Order: sequence, then structure tokens, then C-alpha cells
Amino acid sequence: MIQWTKQLNAAFGFSFLWLICLIYFTQGFRSFVWTAISYHLKDNLNLSPSASQFVFSVAFFPWSIKPLYGILSDCIPIKGSKRISYLVIATVLSLVPWFILGLSSNLRNSTWHLMVFLTAQNLGSAMADVVVDAMIAEAVRYDKAKFAGDLQSLSWFSMAVGGICGSLLGGVALSRLQIYTIFLLFSVLPCIQLLSCSFVKENSVNSEVLVEDSIATDLHTDDSTLDEDSSLTRKSHSSTRKRKKGKKNPKNRAGNTSKSKILENGSLATKWYHSLKKAIYDLCRAFRQPMILRPMTWFFLAHITVPNLSTVLFYYETEVLKLEASFLGTVRVVGWLGLMLGTFIYNRHLKHMTLRRILMWAHVGLAFLNLLQMAVVSRKNIAFGIPDRVMVLFGSALVDGINQFKFMPFLILSGQLCPPGIEGTLFALFMSINNLGTTIGSFVGAGLASILNIHSGSFDNLLLGIVIHALCNFIPIAFLFLIPKEATGSSS
Repeated sequence: MIQWTKQLNAAFGFSFLWLICLIYFTQGFRSFVWTAISYHLKDNLNLSPSASQFVFSVAFFPWSIKPLYGILSDCIPIKGSKRISYLVIATVLSLVPWFILGLSSNLRNSTWHLMVFLTAQNLGSAMADVVVDAMIAEAVRYDKAKFAGDLQSLSWFSMAVGGICGSLLGGVALSRLQIYTIFLLFSVLPCIQLLSCSFVKENSVNSEVLVEDSIATDLHTDDSTLDEDSSLTRKSHSSTRKRKKGKKNPKNRAGNTSKSKILENGSLATKWYHSLKKAIYDLCRAFRQPMILRPMTWFFLAHITVPNLSTVLFYYETEVLKLEASFLGTVRVVGWLGLMLGTFIYNRHLKHMTLRRILMWAHVGLAFLNLLQMAVVSRKNIAFGIPDRVMVLFGSALVDGINQFKFMPFLILSGQLCPPGIEGTLFALFMSINNLGTTIGSFVGAGLASILNIHSGSFDNLLLGIVIHALCNFIPIAFLFLIPKEATGSSS
């Protein structure tokens, strides 16, 4: 382990590795503050389960437009920087909302203001996630390609550690600290992240070269004035040499400089426009291919056809089962462990199976796991002498583990489908589709809770909602023909 760390440090430098680990740790540690948000919506703002689910769905929408951040950072450098500048912007967006919410009780206790600030915070977190992925992809090019797997392992390990720490400390903090203190404490991590950005060096993008290339292209593509453009080009080169030699005629030099700046600004804007246009066109053209469109359609349908009732169950667990925040933090830790166990089982036993079979059995398993929730809601577990805490812990580990059986094929298939040249942006699009499906699934869950009149203090129809959720898990199985028939769970 120590030798491995030394090799990575020698290849990339301590500042870069520290920033990567810190960003991913912060992403995982977000559970520390979002646990407090869940309780704040329920206890302080007195929102119904469907209203809370709506707030979460809107707040997490920025994760559904991740390709936009990737395209902007790829095509429009800020002062010669394509990554660090955007990472600074993302970190500020992640920091300021928590700081303001921690200091202002009026904004914190207003549902709409809170939702706006949470959305801005997620905008910063999602942008940072895209930018750091791009930084890793650039760092492992060419002679450092052998470290690609190591950096990914380091990033996922940092996120897992952050998730476990955030889940454990989040429950404890809720029982001992005020909500505003939790917000202010969490803002320390973005502050450290912002400071760490200043220690990472990035190769500057030479805008002048891009402008000159753009100007040259414009001159050579104008067929009607080709001869005139050639003479202008020669005169430009001649005047450039004269300026370098420090010749006379300062008036002409000032006039040329002024015209040059205007031309550079216009050409740079044109260059950015064409770069954005080309990136979007390439992205849309790649995504329209049936081999890409069909599998992504299935993963999207798999989310929107199954209503997400997680917020409703959170209300039930805290109000009816009387589970305290510290225990629910432990439940989330067990969920992380179940996720890791699911990844291990997948890599050890399932990756050579066809994706259709893996996904089919994953949904069948998720449907039958609803039986555990039905037993808890109907109180059948008490009749058999099984405590609620055991049922909740066991169910959380199994659900997160089986969900990983779905997510791993998604990652593998996304990597296989990405064509060369636009891998990063297209992969971000795949992840956004997955996130958008989750968001819409949450909206569907909020709608179902509202239709069934499930709200705080009234859970009479929750059992029916869980039955509907279980039956909906079979819907995506009917569309498995969209997944390539021979595709397996292996990346090779």
C-alpha cells in the first residue's frame, strides 16, 4: 500500500493526488449534511413526504445535465485554464449556499429559498465531479496510462471512506448539534478544496495560437478573395516580423495593435462557438446510433417506471418505528458495505453472464426484497420476533448490493459504447441520463404518495404503495430486448 502510494505520488505529485482524494471524499461525505436536510424538511418545515421528495428531486436536477459542464470546460477556457478555473467556480457554488444557509435562519426556514440554495449547491458538486473526471482522464494519457486503474481505485476508495464517515457522523451530529452548525461545519471541506486548487498547476491553453489558426482558416476558406487573402497573409507576416524587430512608425503599430485585438476577440469568440457547435453535434450524432440509444433507453426506463418511495419510508421509519438519527446513519454505512459487497460478488461471479440475465435477476431480486418492507409495515416481523432494526439493516444492505448489480453493467456498457474522441463527454451524458431517470423516478414516487394520501402521521396506504413499487420492478424486464443480446458484464 505504501509503495503504491509512493508510485502515484511520483507520477502525479502530492498536490494533484490530494485534490482528487479531497473532492471524492467530499462527494461521499455529503451524506453528513444531507441527513440533516432530510430531518430539517420533516421536523422544522413540516413538509409532507411527497413535498420533501419534490424538494429533493428539484435540488438534484443539476446532476442530470453534467455533459453541459464538460462541454463548457472543454471548449471555453477561462484565462487559459480549462479545468482549475471551472473547479474554482464549482467549489464556490458548493461553498456559498451552505455558508448562507448556516447564517440565515429566514432563508433556511423558507422552503423555496432552501430549494434554490440546495440546487445551486448541487450545481457546484456536479460540475466539480465532471471536471475532476476530466482531470483524471487527462492525467493518465500516454506514458501514464498504466495508472488509470489506480487513480480510479483511489477516487472510489476516497468516496467510500467519505460516505462511511459522513453517514456515521451525520447521525451523531444531528443528536448533538443545531442544524445551522452542521451546515457551517460542512462548509469547511469546500473551503479546504478551494485552497487546494491554488496548489495544482495546469498547462495554460494558448488562446493566441487558437486565434491565429482560426484567422488562417478563415482566410484560406474565402474562395472569392483568395488572391487578396494571400497578399494580406504575407503582409501580416511581414508586419509581424517588423514588430518583432522593433521598427519605427508607432502610429501604424498602435493602429495595427488595436485592429489585431479586435480581430483576436472576434476570432476567439468564433472559435469557441464552432467548438461548442462541433462538440454538441458530435455528441448528438453518436447518441443517435441504435447501439447507444437502445441500451440507454432501457436504463432510463428502468428508473422512471419504478416509483422512488425512499422519502416516504424515511418518514415511516422515524415517526412510526421511532428509529433515531444515529441508527439511520448506521443503516447508511451498512448500505455502503452492501454496495462494496455487491461490487465484489459481481466481479467474482457475475461479470461473465449476459447483461440481460444479470439485469433481469436484479429486478426480480429487488421486487422480492419489497417483501421485507411489507413485513415491517404490516408488523409481521414482530409476530415472528424479528426486531425492526434487524429488518431495516438487513434490507438496506441487500437493496444496495443488488442495485450495484444494475449499476455495474451500466458502467461497463457505457465504457464499451463510448466512441473514441468524445469518451468523457458521452460518458457524462450516460451518467446524466441515469441521474435524470432517478430524478423522474422520485417525482413519480412523490406523485404516488400524494395519490395514495400518504403523509406525516398517515401511513395507512403505505403497504399498497410498496406493493405497487414491487410490481413496477417487473416492467423494465419487458424491455430487456433493448440491451444487446450477447453483451456480458465484462469490460473485455
